[in-house]
Amino acid sequence: MKMEEVRRAYASVAELYIELFGTSQQVHADDLAFIGRHLAGRPGTVLDLGCGPGHITGYLRSLGVDATGIDMVPEFIAHARAAHPNGRYQLGSMENLAVANHSIAGILAWGSLIHLPPEDLDGVLAEFRRVMAPAGTLVLGLFVGDEVAAFDHKVVTAYRWPVDEFSERLARAGFTEVERLQRPSEGTHRPHAAIAAIATVG
Repeated sequence: MKMEEVRRAYASVAELYIELFGTSQQVHADDLAFIGRHLAGRPGTVLDLGCGPGHITGYLRSLGVDATGIDMVPEFIAHARAAHPNGRYQLGSMENLAVANHSIAGILAWGSLIHLPPEDLDGVLAEFRRVMAPAGTLVLGLFVGDEVAAFDHKVVTAYRWPVDEFSERLARAGFTEVERLQRPSEGTHRPHAAIAAIATVG
């Protein structure tokens, strides 16, 4: 699946998505704590890739993080700029980041990798590793399953991963996992995991 298809799918439901998910109060408290624990208190720029309506970027900035939100959906960026006028939000793609090598202190990819076909994941992780400073931190959220498999996400096709297999992909890309948070299905919410990983020096 091309990311252009993903962009169009989210643009078509942007208003509803913002209503349902557009504030940090709609993010699980454990997830916010995990994100803050690994990305707050470090010098340098943190990129929130696939920032959507900008709510988690805003949360990071409230913690003193020099965070920039990047998304490929213009409707999300417009909302983020209006809702968080003191923040920095820009259109862009995580597949080709317009930043220098080893210049970024941290990356948040919260649910923004779920639509990547498995064969495209390694290339995106390599791009993350390219821009990451030594010992920089990557924090991501993903859907969990017993095997890598596509499923019918409400917006557009997504993929679930065994957490160990995803962690192995991170290791191959030059990241070392330092913490993992897993949550089983709750009501209509699918099993979910968060991983924090450090860019391997060298």
